[in-house]
Amino acid sequence: LDWVEQFVREEVEPADRMYAHPLDMTDPVRNALIRPLQAQVREKELWACHLGPELGGPGYGQLKLALLNELIGTTLSGPVVFGTQAPDSGNAETLAHFGSPELKERYLKPLLEGEIASCFSMTEPTGGSDPTGFQCRAVRDGDHYVINGEKWFSSNARFASFLVLMAVTDPDAERHRRASMFIVPADTPGIEIVRNVGVTGHAGHEGTHAYVRYTDVRIPADHLLGEEGDGFKVAQVRLGGGRIHHAMRTVALVRRSLELMLERAVSRETRGKRLGDLQMVQDMIAESWVQLEQFRLFVLRTAWKIDQVKDYKLVIKDIAGVKVAMPKVLHDVASRALQLHGSLGISTEMPFGKFVLESFHMAIADGATELHKQQVAKQLLRGVEPAPDLFPSAHALRLDEQARAKYADVLAAVQADHAALMGA
Repeated sequence: LDWVEQFVREEVEPADRMYAHPLDMTDPVRNALIRPLQAQVREKELWACHLGPELGGPGYGQLKLALLNELIGTTLSGPVVFGTQAPDSGNAETLAHFGSPELKERYLKPLLEGEIASCFSMTEPTGGSDPTGFQCRAVRDGDHYVINGEKWFSSNARFASFLVLMAVTDPDAERHRRASMFIVPADTPGIEIVRNVGVTGHAGHEGTHAYVRYTDVRIPADHLLGEEGDGFKVAQVRLGGGRIHHAMRTVALVRRSLELMLERAVSRETRGKRLGDLQMVQDMIAESWVQLEQFRLFVLRTAWKIDQVKDYKLVIKDIAGVKVAMPKVLHDVASRALQLHGSLGISTEMPFGKFVLESFHMAIADGATELHKQQVAKQLLRGVEPAPDLFPSAHALRLDEQARAKYADVLAAVQADHAALMGA
């Protein structure tokens, strides 16, 4: 971790400023800078830390990945240099779990080597948070599927060699068995990028989240991931990891915001005092540190739990809880840091405006905050017994009665002793 911190500061952060996007493999400057950095990461056995040895990773697990992301998460290129960038990391896990040997050889192997990029094409213009309402169709036609429909905010489509696509295969099935997941080669005829949508505050003149139209796109039937109707099952494996990885990188942004806030507090003076000597500034600093520590430990514990059970579904409550906490913590701490820097804070010369907007991005990516709050509540309510009658189980009169019943023999003995004493 010490090596990573120095490497990111001295090598990765300066490289960030030299190209538009770290996944644009047509950019010769990008290739000349990033590939040697990736080679150094491989030498340190830190490449693709989220993957086990059988997939070309060191098998360090989610907890160590969280500690790594805390150091690389503030940089544009860091995840690419370390082989943990979204959506490729999630797509790699999806292929590893559900891809055929042929698909793994053709797509997973070069993806893990950092030779190609991929896209996750799930959300639709007519709906995002409710996949049961998707309209993009994949119809079986002999040895092929024919895909028609539109997808919105398909990450990194313009850089991708293949897309992981969710499409409806049986509209009459029960809600969570209607869709399936596919690998779609990016050069398949009928794929049209209507436009590339940018995200406010993100680098690059052209956006990287595509509005994609699929018109009679024919793919081999063996490009199905899992079984037909497994779309939600496949998506949950992929999204579970993506959500906790987003949280890991968010820890880095919150940490950076606090570091810059502290630097500002001891660097700037007003009315003969440092900003850090003013009580309201001290309040901002203290609140920010407490929020960071609580969130960071929540993320690390959730990562540790994933490592223990090796199944995202068994940690669904914790992952959802992390997702709920993430946007608020980032928004609160980045906003305070922005405020403390005054007009410089709202300028494009400092990162706080981007961080604040990123908090809204994190409240939407991989499922809206409101849905995750529902998930947390549903998980907590499972198995909870209702009150035995009209009044709560903690009703004082009930507890008094239970206590008297529990210690009836003690009370009786005390009363007998008292009666004997009085009689004497």
